[in-house]
Parts: sequence; C-alpha cells; structure tokens
Amino acid sequence: MTSSLNFSSRLFYGSLIVFGLVGLYLTTHVNYLLFHSIVEMISIVVAAAVFIVTWSSIRYINNPYLITVGISYLFIGIIDLLHTLAYKGMPIFTDYDYYANQLWIAARYLESLTLLVSFVLLLGNRKVSKKAVLTTYLAITTLLLASIFYWKIFPECFVAGKGLTPFKIYSEYIISAILFCSLFLLNKNRDKFRTNVYQLLFFSIIMTIISELAFTFYISNYGISNIVGHYFKLFSFMLIYQAVVTIGIKDPYQLIFNDLNEANHALAGEIELRKKSEILREEVIQNLQSALNEIKVLKGILPICMHCKKIRDDSGYWNQLEHYIVSHSHADFSHGICPGCMEKHYPQYLDSAKKTG
Repeated sequence: MTSSLNFSSRLFYGSLIVFGLVGLYLTTHVNYLLFHSIVEMISIVVAAAVFIVTWSSIRYINNPYLITVGISYLFIGIIDLLHTLAYKGMPIFTDYDYYANQLWIAARYLESLTLLVSFVLLLGNRKVSKKAVLTTYLAITTLLLASIFYWKIFPECFVAGKGLTPFKIYSEYIISAILFCSLFLLNKNRDKFRTNVYQLLFFSIIMTIISELAFTFYISNYGISNIVGHYFKLFSFMLIYQAVVTIGIKDPYQLIFNDLNEANHALAGEIELRKKSEILREEVIQNLQSALNEIKVLKGILPICMHCKKIRDDSGYWNQLEHYIVSHSHADFSHGICPGCMEKHYPQYLDSAKKTG
C-alpha cells in the first residue's frame, strides 16, 4: 500500500514537472523575455532560499562547504537578478544591450570558483568565519559590478551581428573545467555527505556544466541553445534546492552533512568509554579496599617495657611481644635461639658441642 502511494506521489510530481517545463517552453512563443525572466526568477528565489536556510542555521554548522556555498548564493542571486533586469529587451539598462552576458559570466565564475574553494576547504577540514565569508563575497561582488557598470572594464562577451566573443567562449570552457575539478573534489569528500545529498550535488554540477557548454555556441540571445542553457541552469538550481532547502527544512539539525551525526556518535562512544572506565575504576577501588581491609598494619608509637619487652595495648593491658604482633598483623612466630642467648643460657651444650667437634 505504501509503495503504491509513493509511486502515485512520484507520478503526480513528475507529471507536474513535465507540464511545467512544457508550459515554460510555450512562453517562448509568446515572448522570450517572459521565458527568460521566469527561469531566472526561479533560480534567484532558490538562491535566496539557500542563503536564508544556511544563515538561519549557521550556529549549528561547522562545515566550511555549507557556510561558503550558502552565503555565496545570496551574491550569486543578486548578480543573476541584475542579469535578468539587464537582458536585451528589458527597458532598464538602456546604455548598453549586453550587460546581461557580462553579468552571466561574472555570476558563473563566482559560482564555479565557490564550489571549488569550498570543496578544498572541506577536504582540509578548515574552519571559516561567517563574517569573513560574507565580507569577502560583498567585496568581490561590488568589484565585479563596478567593473561592469561603473568602470566598464569587464571584457565584452557578445557583439551584435557577430555573436559571442572569444572571451565569453573561453570563459565558458574554463568555468566547465573548474566545475569538473569540483566534481573530483566532491567525490573525494563523498564520505562527508549523506548519499542522497551527494547524488543531488553531483547531478547539479553536471547540469551546470551542460548549461555552460550550451552557452558556447549560440549566436542570438533568443536562440535555441540559449533556451537549452537556461533549462539546464534551472535543473541545476532545483537540485540545489532539493539538496539544501528541502533537506534543511525537513532535517534542520542535520542539514546537508553528517557532521552532527558523527559528533553525536563520537560523543556516545566517549560516554560509553567513560562509563566503562568508571566501572573499572570502581572495581579497582573495591579490590583495593578489600585488600586494605585484609591487611593489618602496625603503626604509631608502641609502648614497650624496657625490661621484659611486653607491649601495652589500647586497653592498657601488657601483652607478650609475640601475642601483640600476632593480634595486630598477619605475621606468625616460630621460636629459635640466637648464638648469644645460647651461650648465656645453655653454655653446657656449647661445651659438649666443642668437645665433640
């Protein structure tokens, strides 16, 4: 019964996605700007959601990957928003028709390098400061936007009538190469991700690479390869959404990584080890206590008669030395006679022994 419900649910959502994608494509026949704006706004909303979930949970996060990527998506989303507003045909930035291409490359460089750096940080178990990451991305984003809109030194990416510039094409290949390196590092770090999250991130990067390659050969901002590139960008962001936002909301204490689980397991192991050590310590203490109870030790000052050598006990009675020691220790006595006493008390035996010898 449960499996049939799961199948029905998957079928429903799958059908919904297919109809959504078809409907999205049909908007290109109405107005390409409508299609482009919808796709970009979805990715911008996803980027904002990734940042919000990460930032609201940042006190629980020790992973440099999630901190870096989660914060970076705020600034990637800002650049993508400007890319949408600057797209050719939008009546906002009218002094130059191709800001959008420059903003696209700037955002994709920022995204790909973020993935690469965050995986390197994760591999080295480096700790990062959220304030430092936020400040760094604010500075980088400000410089990128200033180079495009204010200083106008960012290289051109599209020339009317000619198409893409070499800088744009080479940049897409470089970005794809950076993403391939990120895939390699993701695989090196796969033990730090839950399996389903690893798969989502893996395919998200694959979709991003396909998207970048699709943008290397279009000659029109409204061409079919441009549509394909935006579709795969949408797929990539939806996978990121599934990996970060959905899992982050459903499982806010685990988020993306296994760190908290690993820490809990380590803590449980430490507690168990300490319990065993405590039990062992108690056993040792009990054994020592039992041994001490069995041991009788003579200590302190013993009052002894200077003539007969009797010892006075705690009750005031005088006891023979042997009797006192036997009563207060585990020692026992066997009697003999020393040579001096032998000579003093039994000289006759010494004389006969000498004559015999």
